[in-house]
Amino acid sequence: MRKILSTSLSTLVLLCASLAVVAPQAQAQTSTKKTTKKSAKKPAAKAAPAEADDGEDEGTPDVKAAVSVDYKCELGNSLTIFTNAEDDKHIALRWGKTLHRLSRVPTTTGANRFENRKYGLLWIGIPAKGILLDSKTGHQLANECKSAEQEVRPADAPVDPAHSL
Repeated sequence: MRKILSTSLSTLVLLCASLAVVAPQAQAQTSTKKTTKKSAKKPAAKAAPAEADDGEDEGTPDVKAAVSVDYKCELGNSLTIFTNAEDDKHIALRWGKTLHRLSRVPTTTGANRFENRKYGLLWIGIPAKGILLDSKTGHQLANECKSAEQEVRPADAPVDPAHSL
């Protein structure tokens, strides 16, 4: 009987010791998950006012008075960019059947960079070509996009900055 009591007591001590070690770890993991979920929600709430300020939620852009430039890209993709001389801070971009309004993002390189954070579209235009990216997933949507003017221009020819969009 004494041996059974001793074995039971040893088992009970081991069980309590393991619970003392495992319980705080499980509790820490649970509280970490809750903290992570809360912190993940907060930046999204803060980003919403910035998007509204960009004018990206104003519905379909008005392109009646805009100048359009068609781009042909790799893999048979194409897109159209609409610019307005009175508003150099925004462009309208037709990708597929949808027209999106993109806002200029300042760069230090001189590239023309326009973004719509709500839909995750990012257009980067340099004198030789353009690229359309999905900024939410980090994937290229269209690469090697060239206008008719860019296709006929030699790579080493001087570029008029007014036509590099």
